[in-house]
Amino acid sequence: MTTDNAARPIAGRPPATTHDDLCQIGLQLFVTQGFDNTSVDDISAQAGISRRTFFRYYESKADVVWGNFDDALSGLAANLHAIPHTVPLMDALRQAVVEFNDLPTDQVVAHRARMQLILSVPALTARSSIRYTQWRAVVEDFVSQRMALSTDHLLPRTVGHAALGAALAAHEQWLQDEGSDLSDLLTQAFTALATGFKDVT
Repeated sequence: MTTDNAARPIAGRPPATTHDDLCQIGLQLFVTQGFDNTSVDDISAQAGISRRTFFRYYESKADVVWGNFDDALSGLAANLHAIPHTVPLMDALRQAVVEFNDLPTDQVVAHRARMQLILSVPALTARSSIRYTQWRAVVEDFVSQRMALSTDHLLPRTVGHAALGAALAAHEQWLQDEGSDLSDLLTQAFTALATGFKDVT
């Protein structure tokens, strides 16, 4: 379904040709029109680009929600491996994940919209599973190196799943309470993991 407004590019706007530009436009349309009611044509028209150009940046409209996720994961991996080995593993993981989600103030609203879509729109579930697997792989690679274990060993895999669960729980709490701070929630969740949920109230 294409709306009249979405079918016309904004007058005077130069074509959007970056992952971030298309992500911002897509998120805005998903919020105002609904994910299912927004097409690739809508996003392309609003950005002032062709469908062909759109697919140079994203494989599908579902990928738009995630933005340039590959670069973000590369940043997470770099942050993890830059932390000195003297820092305990779970403390290092908490530090890197909090930094990964520490967004500039002007990006918070967009991130909240993104996570609301990811966690609530059934059509995004399958694509989310792929992204979650990629995120866990970064964590598992870090843990396996720290523990001198293979990436398919039970322990790195367990930490990867636990870390993803903690991150998602923090995001869900953040979405429920607009007055909460995501960094604080992530810190609490990962600290609980590190301490084995001791003294958690």
